[in-house]
Amino acid sequence: MSLPVRERSPRRGGGRHRRPVPTSLPPDAPVLVLVCPGGVDGVAEDIAAVVRVDNPQIELRLCTVTDLTGSLPEERDCVVVPLLVWDDPEILAEIGKAVAGHEGAVVTDALGPHPLMAEALHIRLAERGLARADRVRLLNVNSPVDAVILATLGGEQAVISAQPTAVLLAARLTLPVVAASLDSEPGVKVAAERLRAAGAERLAIAPCVLETPDDLLEQAAESIKAGHAAPLGAHGAMAELVARAYGSQLAT
Repeated sequence: MSLPVRERSPRRGGGRHRRPVPTSLPPDAPVLVLVCPGGVDGVAEDIAAVVRVDNPQIELRLCTVTDLTGSLPEERDCVVVPLLVWDDPEILAEIGKAVAGHEGAVVTDALGPHPLMAEALHIRLAERGLARADRVRLLNVNSPVDAVILATLGGEQAVISAQPTAVLLAARLTLPVVAASLDSEPGVKVAAERLRAAGAERLAIAPCVLETPDDLLEQAAESIKAGHAAPLGAHGAMAELVARAYGSQLAT
């Protein structure tokens, strides 16, 4: 299996850029159990691979929600990190039931919202020519698009949960960013109508999801005549967020 292309370099040094996990851990350190709502192939496997390469000191197990109980270590503590971009209550409830009998299991929150996720979304837009790769806009106010629709999966609750990420991305792009749903209402068409009514003609969709089913993203973009970035996928920032979720539990 080939590893995904790394878009970011690990941050070294102290302060807020210190490593999320110590470079060495004791033999009885908690196991990192990375649990995904779908299959473990593809994006989930790629993210796990990057976490392992960046943090070889961590014992990592990758599993689905249905296989979680059998993946928990019997005589060790573990940190269960949901591979979610938002706190999906249904999936988190399933995870909670699966770990209920394991006293040493701690379940973290979802990976987002977080500035690293906004950074990854920014880079995905830049890869398609829908945003500048840099953040310096004081001398040149031109932009490839006028506004961005932050697309989610999971219905209205996902849209509400994506609002902080939309604010973070808007601050990076210095553009209006509106959250909308790919699979329900309020959908991208409603968001596009609002933005165009406000004078934003050139739109782009930034999918705040790890991956999208079938042609859902392409159909949404075509329906509003907008460009779209790739899903977050195995962007290096996602692997770093997994490591940070684990490291924060070590610190507590």
